[in-house]
Amino acid sequence: MADTAFVLIVEDERAHGEAIAEALSRSNYACNVVGSGSAAIESIRQRPPDVIVTDYKLGGEVDGMQVLREAKQRNPDSEVILITAYGSESLAREALSQDSAHRAYDYLIKPVDIDVLRDKVNRAARQALSAREARLLRTQADQAFDFCGILGSSDVILREVKRVQKLAKSKSTVLIVGETGTGKELFAMALHANSPRSGKPFKVLNCAAVSETLLESELFGHVKGAFTGAIADRKGLVQSADGGTLFLDEIGDMPLPMQAKLLRTLDTGEVLRVGTNDPQYFDVRFIAATNHDIAELVRNGTFREDLFYRLHAQGAIHLPPLRHRREDIPVLSHRFLQQSNREHGTQFEAVSSEAMRKLVNYHWPGNVRELRNVIFRMCLEGDEPTLQADDLPEHLRASTDIVRMGPPSLAGMTMADVEKLHIMNTLRMFGGNREKTAKALGIGARTLYRKLRDYGLR
Repeated sequence: MADTAFVLIVEDERAHGEAIAEALSRSNYACNVVGSGSAAIESIRQRPPDVIVTDYKLGGEVDGMQVLREAKQRNPDSEVILITAYGSESLAREALSQDSAHRAYDYLIKPVDIDVLRDKVNRAARQALSAREARLLRTQADQAFDFCGILGSSDVILREVKRVQKLAKSKSTVLIVGETGTGKELFAMALHANSPRSGKPFKVLNCAAVSETLLESELFGHVKGAFTGAIADRKGLVQSADGGTLFLDEIGDMPLPMQAKLLRTLDTGEVLRVGTNDPQYFDVRFIAATNHDIAELVRNGTFREDLFYRLHAQGAIHLPPLRHRREDIPVLSHRFLQQSNREHGTQFEAVSSEAMRKLVNYHWPGNVRELRNVIFRMCLEGDEPTLQADDLPEHLRASTDIVRMGPPSLAGMTMADVEKLHIMNTLRMFGGNREKTAKALGIGARTLYRKLRDYGLR
């Protein structure tokens, strides 16, 4: 298992408890042995275990059933294995058949076969860890927002969504900066959809996909006879977007001569069609996007400084790469799974914990677009309702390294929010392993568990 399960052993005969702990420790479990039911309840309150192995009858006032009830109340994901004496099996079977939340996972009869116990603990631990991961995913999904198709729960993406909501109401030109596949066009559409121009046209021009000789005609239009092949007047995209929004994608690839003409249009609203000197005027809001560092292009002389400042007048929307918003990967994956089901008529229900761990740990050079393509491919390859790690493309199945996340901006966050984010990122870096997380944070395991509980991350 990728995570280390914590096993609480409750045995009033200390030597028996130590023997069980030694056997389970060889299977890489973290074990704690206590000698009474009251000590078990105290341990559960301090650190809820994944699996509890407890004698049904314990010396003292607290028996195994009370330990079971306390464990389930504190952490419903905990699994409890009861140990009972020969002739008392009916009591343990009754604990297994209960319909309430206080149901035991399994039981064993003394004398305990250590191999059988290890097998039952293995299965119980897998179930507990899977339930914990599923609960975390549900929590992430519940906390996620969906703004015009922009999905996530991370602070870095929420910050940019709030900027969209503010900038949408203005008439100003907006610059969107982000790596390929981060969703720049989706953000541009959200700006348009939430603006007073939402009922008007939204047009798109990819500046990198049109040759320099045709770019002016695409943008401004031309008149009949302006050049060979111009057999009729043609409207440009600026005219087609009149009253609405024109999205100029990959503006960093626009040739310098066109940059000068675009700057004049931005400043005056004036458009000169190719082949005429008669100006036309249109009311268009411009949104530009690039995956380049435009400031670097300005320094290199390949992008006009005055156009840069014109585009950057209200600041830029900076879209984070997916590796900087890993907490959004589960909810994005589920959305893409649903999209694939609709488009391909499939009925996949979820992504397995192991497969999700691979997805979260991958470095995603193609960002959200690459994640969507991977999920769609998995849906074509998968045979079970839950997508498995074997359904991943080969390069993701072989990937084990976590690419460390770049430091997010902490400005404006409370100290509690900063601590919570740091704990979440460190926990994610170690694949949910709480022991390694505590060590990396320089705090004790009990302190980490208390903070996880306080921040609702447990």
